[in-house]
Amino acid sequence: MQNRIGVIFVSRRDTLRSVLAKACLSHIDDRRFRVESCGHPRETGSSPHPAALAALREAGMAMPGRAPRNWLDFVPSRGFQAEFVITLDADVLSSQPNWPGQPNTALWSYPDAAAIKDPEQARRTAVQILYSLRRRLELLSSLPLGGADREALRSDLRDLGHMG
Repeated sequence: MQNRIGVIFVSRRDTLRSVLAKACLSHIDDRRFRVESCGHPRETGSSPHPAALAALREAGMAMPGRAPRNWLDFVPSRGFQAEFVITLDADVLSSQPNWPGQPNTALWSYPDAAAIKDPEQARRTAVQILYSLRRRLELLSSLPLGGADREALRSDLRDLGHMG
């Protein structure tokens, strides 16, 4: 069996945006990708946000099985080698560690739906984020990731972050 491609999604708390991204890419192709998510060590939540659970339920996607984690679980590498690290929160971009193995990195910035006080508005925002992520991740999964020109792949990954 071919090795799966490691992807880490990063957000502030690892309770909504990164949870949605992890669930979505796992839903698209869990045989090709090994997916993890994490948040800032001082802000990582204790459980997924209710809006993330509602958005995944509405889309018919399974909830990732692991509790929110912080990025220190991956630095230094503890058995997980990422080819891609995708940051979903511009505010944590500058505080991230140096990821082991020099993975391709990109910023796909999304609003912080977990900070929205109104539960229904948070749910609607989470659904919008999920469907936007799905479009981007379907395109990512269609790229020639094995043996592709690393610079072209890095460019494609970053370009996906500018999709509407």
